[in-house]
Amino acid sequence: MTKPAHDQRPAAESIKIGRLERSGLQFAEWSEKWFPDAFIFALIGIVVVFVFGLIIGESPAKLAVEGGKSFWVLAPFTMQMAMIIIGGYVVASSPPVYWLIQKLAGMPKTGRGAVAFVAAFALLSSLVSWGFSLIFSGLLVRELSKRVAGMDYRAAGAAAYLGLGPVWTLGLSSSAALMMATKSTIPPKLFAISGLIPLTQTLFIWPTFIMAAVLIAVSVAIAYWSAPSPDRAKTAGDFGIKFEPAGAEIESQKKPGEWLEHTPILTLLIVSLLAWYLVDLFRNSPTGIRAVLDLNNYNLLFLTTGLLLHWRPKRFVRAVTQSIPATGGVLIQFPFYAVIFGMIVGTGLAKWLADLFVLFTTPRSFPIFVALYSATLGVFIPSGGSKWIIEAPYVLMAAVRHQVNLGWVVQIYNASEALPNMLNPFWMLPLLGILRLKARDLVGFSVLQLLFQIPVVIFLCWLFAQYIPFTPPAM
Repeated sequence: MTKPAHDQRPAAESIKIGRLERSGLQFAEWSEKWFPDAFIFALIGIVVVFVFGLIIGESPAKLAVEGGKSFWVLAPFTMQMAMIIIGGYVVASSPPVYWLIQKLAGMPKTGRGAVAFVAAFALLSSLVSWGFSLIFSGLLVRELSKRVAGMDYRAAGAAAYLGLGPVWTLGLSSSAALMMATKSTIPPKLFAISGLIPLTQTLFIWPTFIMAAVLIAVSVAIAYWSAPSPDRAKTAGDFGIKFEPAGAEIESQKKPGEWLEHTPILTLLIVSLLAWYLVDLFRNSPTGIRAVLDLNNYNLLFLTTGLLLHWRPKRFVRAVTQSIPATGGVLIQFPFYAVIFGMIVGTGLAKWLADLFVLFTTPRSFPIFVALYSATLGVFIPSGGSKWIIEAPYVLMAAVRHQVNLGWVVQIYNASEALPNMLNPFWMLPLLGILRLKARDLVGFSVLQLLFQIPVVIFLCWLFAQYIPFTPPAM
């Protein structure tokens, strides 16, 4: 009996594809059974850091006080993250952008192709903005779930999360690179060590482009081959998830007092005012248009754009209301991550780690140690910008002693510190809210990605460090 045409492929290829798909399903089964809710992950992190502090000799009182003092230290950042979700959803659910999402969702024809399509979009868009990538990719998955039969909802969600992997930190959202390129944002004590490191020595060098291209190619390939086939896929319907169309029409005006809710007059006035401010900001800012990468400006731009795209205040308010449930995890969990942050930076933990780090590095092994250390610390401090403030002084000081290019050290940090995002659900929370899933539903597939990304990142970090010459700090 002749095999169907689609089954006629080399035996080795069948085995290879089968192994990756089987690995994806096995990791997914493991995470669904054993991986805790994201909130439990935060609580476990507090316990681990507390116990580690006791082991190295910190007093329990000091750890508890420093952790408690920091409970609200991330409150502004928590609000910024919540507004990223709201602003991203408002823009993506507006009629023009939702139309674009629908058009994009009509392109993939198979479940496996849809997963790879989401992965490619998430990775490429993250080079411009990780916030846009996360929200837009999540809404794209929602739309694909209604159009593509046999698409595994878990694998597609994990593909949407790839934008928060090691690629986005190589792009325009890199907190560390942007900070080191702007003298006014570098703490004085750090500037005395590193000097100014322009973007032409970090983001815009050939090793960065090669690393980003390799990571995108590897990640998309793994997303494609590990996605379950239609007969093994778990769809949104299997989770009992149904979504209201984001672009649904609003009810018409029924009372005279509702007139201002349905007219664009106030929208145009407010948008004009805010646009005036943003243009003035970009014109006068030392960083120019890059000022939009500041989270406050980023959120203001998205909310202003969303208000304009929705046209009527009534439609805008409804979109905001629909986005609120997706912010719950962020609002309750970030304060507990701040406790971890406080116990590390407010005690001797940071210095102990720093001394150990410098003691065991050599010029040749330095890039590997930076990558491993940054990735490990990223499990407990998942905010790249704040972690760089902690790590940069002793890492860059050691780099100067070992004569390793400082710009490439920033990029080693960027690529490696984002690796734990594939395991740590900290940044996954906005996406989970949009998809109405739990971290355990996605982590299996993201861990599989992590296993491939770790050796690629560490090898490239080490390899390029051998070819980029050291230049003294520019004061």
